[in-house]
Amino acid sequence: MTDAPTAIETHLARLCGGEVTDKDYVGYFMNEHGEELVFAQRRGEKTARLWHSDADWEMFLVGDRSIRLDGPMNGMITVAGLIINREEATWLSSCLAASRHLRQGRA
Repeated sequence: MTDAPTAIETHLARLCGGEVTDKDYVGYFMNEHGEELVFAQRRGEKTARLWHSDADWEMFLVGDRSIRLDGPMNGMITVAGLIINREEATWLSSCLAASRHLRQGRA
């Protein structure tokens, strides 16, 4: 096995301007408005990194309890201060669940 990043890791790192390597669990999502999201969870780290094209690719640190339903407007979903929609929250929740084994040092 090589340590060279795969084509998708290289593409997503270039897309979001962040570091995405073969040591990360990586997720990608495009919402109904064409906005893109990138998720990367590094083995052994307690938090994952989230980038959203609508937030100018700013990096947000997220974890299992980051998704909130208590924004300033009733029913608003936020994660680390970023407003997201239900589909994005579902995708992010799935990424966090899938990467859980990396946070626990398994795999």
